[in-house]
Amino acid sequence: MSTLEQDPQEVDLRRIGAPGAVSRLIAQREVPLGGPRGMIVTRTIPDRSLPTIGAWCFIDQGGPVEHRSRLLPHPHIGLQTVTWLIEGEMLHRDSLGTEVLIRPGQLDLMTSGRGIAHSEFTPGDGAPRMHLFQLWVALPDEARHQEPHFEQHSDLPQASGLGWSATVFMGALGGAISPAATYSPLVGAEVRIDPGVTARIPVDRAHEHGVLAARGGVEIDGVQLGAGPLLYLGTSRDELIIEAGPAGATLILVGGTPLREDLVMWWNFVGRSHDEIVAARDDWESNDARFGDIPYHRGARIPAPPLPNVRLTPRRRPPEPPQG
Repeated sequence: MSTLEQDPQEVDLRRIGAPGAVSRLIAQREVPLGGPRGMIVTRTIPDRSLPTIGAWCFIDQGGPVEHRSRLLPHPHIGLQTVTWLIEGEMLHRDSLGTEVLIRPGQLDLMTSGRGIAHSEFTPGDGAPRMHLFQLWVALPDEARHQEPHFEQHSDLPQASGLGWSATVFMGALGGAISPAATYSPLVGAEVRIDPGVTARIPVDRAHEHGVLAARGGVEIDGVQLGAGPLLYLGTSRDELIIEAGPAGATLILVGGTPLREDLVMWWNFVGRSHDEIVAARDDWESNDARFGDIPYHRGARIPAPPLPNVRLTPRRRPPEPPQG
């Protein structure tokens, strides 16, 4: 998925704050995908106060809504795109020659590495009902220059406990380990909680976590969470205690070891320097072979927006606090 803002801003992806358990709501903001007539999604990460959760650096939720998507080819570097559908279908094409239909309950994971292009269309001519999450994972320095690849997983592991179950699409949760390729310790899961249940979900205390509501509402640490915002829960927890309302709830849980790399994120690129971002943009605009081609679209593509009139400089993040 592309971020189609006309004036995308540099995002300084620093880890902010000391470790420990917190309960902080991160407000959503509305962003149109595909221009003014595009699908309206709510974006929570990156946020100025919370740029990443583990290596998760971008989280959009779209729908539920009836929508016809037509996202033409656009580029990515330095990240993995994670597409997770609650409702609807999406047709993915990329410059590796992949053409697959994305359906609810299966993971579609594109690792951009040094560069890839892809498009995302809803199949057919109508406007189907859609509810989706599009998430990005920043690749660590040692993995970000690899050759791009795509994987689709329909048989994903399940974790469960009293009154709850989860499909683990990335990383590990409750002993269930996703087959998807990961390059840093993390978790991504769809968690379903029965009506009126207080679920106790085991998590890795070295990870920081965030929770979004896809359906229904829950209470965590006395905080009411419904559709829209993200609840950031920090680190140092052995379990998440989540109380569902009378209708039950479906949640998206993300987490990971706090990221300790300085990143620059602009448009669809995650890099380490201004010059790297400029080079990626120039390569896309010049049709460089780095990003490949998707013949189906016959040259149609999303042009890169203009760069801001300032140098994109990653700021130093605070040093990791001493342990003990």
